[in-house]
Parts: sequence; C-alpha cells; structure tokens
Amino acid sequence: MQNNEVDWQETDNRLLREFTFRDFSEAFGFMTRVAFLAEQQGHHPDWSNVYNRVTIALTTHDAGNTVTAKDRTLAAAISALLD
Repeated sequence: MQNNEVDWQETDNRLLREFTFRDFSEAFGFMTRVAFLAEQQGHHPDWSNVYNRVTIALTTHDAGNTVTAKDRTLAAAISALLD
C-alpha cells in the first residue's frame, strides 16, 4: 500500500478513510480481508473501489446512522490489517 492515506476522519456521522494500493489486485485482496473482519463483527461498511483505491465509510444504521463503538472497533481492526 502507498503511504498517502490519512487516518480515519469523522464527518457527517461517519468514519471515513481512503486507502491507495499498488494495483487492483492488492486493493481487492484488502477488501476481501475487510469483508471477513466485518462478517466476524456483524458490522458491514459502506465502501467503494476504483482500480487501486478503496474508500470505506462506517456508521451504525441501528443507532440512527451515527458513529458508535462498533464503528471505532471495526475501523481499528481494518487499520490493523495494514500494520
């Protein structure tokens, strides 16, 4: 992964982060790992992928579309994938 991503930003009741990878395969592999984490936690992100970029938005729909501990826990787990 390239080092041009920023930490998670809280805006509009969501935690947001964009990740940039070397290519589509690396980005897709990251998304696959995130999918397993999300399934384990029962908390699924809104996300998009364009070639080597993955954008993730986390919010808790059950809590009125606001940021909760569930979002912060998943965000930390996602970030840990890159360490």
